[in-house]
Amino acid sequence: MKEPKSAEVFYTDGHPLDQIHYREYKILLKPELFNSADRFEEYWKQIKHIAKKLDVGVTTNENGFHRLVREVLFYDTPDYDLYNNSFILRKRTFYEDGWPKTDHELTFKFRNTDMDTTAGVDIHPLIEGKSDVKFKDEVLPLKNEIGGMRSLYSHNCVLISPNIVLEQGIEDIEKVFPTLKKIQLARPSPISLVNNMSVEEVQVDVGSFHFGHHYDAKATIAIWRNRGTEQSLVGEFAFQAKFDREDEVHHKAKELSEVFFKAVQTEAPDWVLLGTTKTAKVYGEGKKATKNNE
Repeated sequence: MKEPKSAEVFYTDGHPLDQIHYREYKILLKPELFNSADRFEEYWKQIKHIAKKLDVGVTTNENGFHRLVREVLFYDTPDYDLYNNSFILRKRTFYEDGWPKTDHELTFKFRNTDMDTTAGVDIHPLIEGKSDVKFKDEVLPLKNEIGGMRSLYSHNCVLISPNIVLEQGIEDIEKVFPTLKKIQLARPSPISLVNNMSVEEVQVDVGSFHFGHHYDAKATIAIWRNRGTEQSLVGEFAFQAKFDREDEVHHKAKELSEVFFKAVQTEAPDWVLLGTTKTAKVYGEGKKATKNNE
């Protein structure tokens, strides 16, 4: 994978453009198949079988099927101005023993099919405290065909328990993420919960894959439900690798990860849901169409 062409360009804070340090492989799964808790184990058993045939190392975590519960909320203007301009604003609250934890996670991201465009968006916040900026290559199946792959590039900023009021206006969000000032929209513009939907995410941090040459990836399986209607929206199988420099990833390990990604689709096709992302699924539940073509 090439580095951004504009590598010598700097953000407004004087830092050089961020480079890709994560590659996350994602396959959406049919939600109706996750109708009981043991379906996580059943799917993982199939994945392990596929990995074994390809000589991909697999580790199952000791508590790999301990279910983590989170609430996921998306915020946008009434006309979806953020999402239609490739931005996503998401709040995630973690639960333990049925109770929400004090800390919550606010993620602001720009996601686009072009790597240079994504690298050029300054996602860094103007706020005190720690922020975690991640630049990812998100590998997805083709929209209408099982067995292929495509990339979405995601530039993320994660803040833990920030003092930011989300349900006011775009002007308040711009104070923290000034890159939004480049969006052409009417101001003031209110921000509210997308489709008035609260998503319940149930996830298992099931294990990891080992593709050789120190190229390893952590694996998760998750299901998203509409908390209000208890409707299952979408499932997801994902595995993510982290590296210091993408050009240092051994080509054989990268090739094996891609062969495995395609095989998971072709050898377990009845599980695969094509044509969307989890975020697009939430936005698509409303009556208003989006212009985002993830």
